[in-house]
Amino acid sequence: MDQTKLFRQEKPKAPLAERMRPRSLEEFVGQEHLVGEGKPLRRMIEEGRVRSLILWGPPGTGKTTLGRIIARHYEAEFVPFSAVRASIKDVQRAMERSRSRFQSYGTRDLLFVDEIHRFNKAQQAVFLPYVEEGSVILVGATTENPSFEVIAALLSRSQVFVLQPLAPEEIRTIVRRALADEERGLGKRRLALTEEAEAFIADACGGDARRALNLLELAADLCGGSTISAEDVRNALQRKTPLYDKAGEEHFNLISALHKAVRNSEPDAALYWLARMLAAGEDPLYLARRLVRMAVEDVGLADPQALQIALAAKDAYDFLGSPEGELALAEATVYLATAPKSNAVYKAFGEARRDVEETRREPVPLHIRNAVTKLMKELGYGRGYEYAHDYEEGVTPMNSMPESLRDRVYYRPTERGFEREIRRRLERWEELRRRLREASKEENA
Repeated sequence: MDQTKLFRQEKPKAPLAERMRPRSLEEFVGQEHLVGEGKPLRRMIEEGRVRSLILWGPPGTGKTTLGRIIARHYEAEFVPFSAVRASIKDVQRAMERSRSRFQSYGTRDLLFVDEIHRFNKAQQAVFLPYVEEGSVILVGATTENPSFEVIAALLSRSQVFVLQPLAPEEIRTIVRRALADEERGLGKRRLALTEEAEAFIADACGGDARRALNLLELAADLCGGSTISAEDVRNALQRKTPLYDKAGEEHFNLISALHKAVRNSEPDAALYWLARMLAAGEDPLYLARRLVRMAVEDVGLADPQALQIALAAKDAYDFLGSPEGELALAEATVYLATAPKSNAVYKAFGEARRDVEETRREPVPLHIRNAVTKLMKELGYGRGYEYAHDYEEGVTPMNSMPESLRDRVYYRPTERGFEREIRRRLERWEELRRRLREASKEENA
C-alpha cells in the first residue's frame, strides 16, 4: 500500500448522534418544562444564575448537551468526566486547576461529571469546597434518583432538574432534522424515510434521542437505495441491540422478569433473573431498591416482615459489598417470592391519591382538629372528639373522613397471610362502630 496515501486517510466521522448534538437552546428539542420560554433552567442560563446542577433523567434526554450549552453560554471550558472511567483524584486535580484559573483570572470552568452517582459518599464530599466557593460550575448527571445516590450536603448546594424521556413527536423532529442537515447530518445523501420507518424509530428508541440517531444511522447504511424502510430499521435494531445494556431495553426486560417472577411466587425463576442481572454488571443497590418496591407493592401487609427483610438486605449489601452482600439480595428475593402476596395497600393508596386530586379540598372536620388556643376552642375545634382509649374496645363511632367521603373505602385486605387477621379486625371494628352509632341514636331519640 502507498504509505503517503495511508497517512492521508481521513479520520472516521463521529457518530451521527454526536455530530447532531444541539449547540444552543434554540436547537435543543424536548424538556420544555425546563428550557421552554420562561421556564426555570432557561431563565437561570439566560440570567447568569447557574452555579451547580444535578441533571437527573434517563439516557439520551439531553443531560450532556445541556452541560455543553451552559458552558458555551458562559464561555467556560467544558471539562467532561465519566465517574465510570475517571477516578475522583482525576476530577479533584481538574477542580484544583479550575480553582487556580478562577483565582487568577476570575473565569470558571464547567466540570461535567457523568454518572455522578457512581462516586461513593466520601468521594462526593470532595466536590463540596469547590461548589461552596463557586470556583467551578459543577454539573452532575445521573440516571438514578439523586435522593438515594447523591449526598445531602451536595444536593442542598445544587439545583436538581428532572429530565423526561422524549416524546415520540420530539424524536421524529430530531430524526427529520438529522436527515435534512447537510453540514452535520445525512442531508448530502438525499435519503428519504418512510412514515412507517419514522414511527418505528420513534417507538423503538424509548424516548432516547441518542439511540434514535444511532438507529437511523445504521439503517441508512443498511438500506439498499435512497429510501429507508421499516424493514431496514428492524434489521438495524436487531444488529444494534446488545445482550445486556443497563440503560437500554434489555435492562427493563430483565428487571420486569425478576419482578414478575417474585410476584408470581416463583423463587427459582426470581433467583435466575437476579443472578443474570448481577452477572451482567447491574448495580446491586438498584436491585435492592427494586426488592424494596416489590415488598411494598406486591407483598404488602400480607407479610409485614417483607419490607424489613428487603431493607435489611439493602443495608447488608451496603455493609458487605460484592460478592458477599449479593447473598443478602438473594435471600430477600427468595423471601419475597415465597411470601403471601397482596397489593391491597398499593391499590388503596392509589385510590386515596385519586380522591385527593379529583375532589375538592375539604377542610378537616372540626371534631378532629387540635384546639391549641382559646379562640380555636371557641370556634369549635375539637368539640365532639371521642378518645378511643376511653372505650372498652378502643374504637369510637366517630368518623374521621371529610363529609363528602364519609363512606369511602380504600383498603380492602385480602384473605392471604396476615391480611386475613387485618380483615377480621376491620370487620369487627366496623360492627362495633355500627352498634355504638345505633346506641347513640337511641339515646338521643
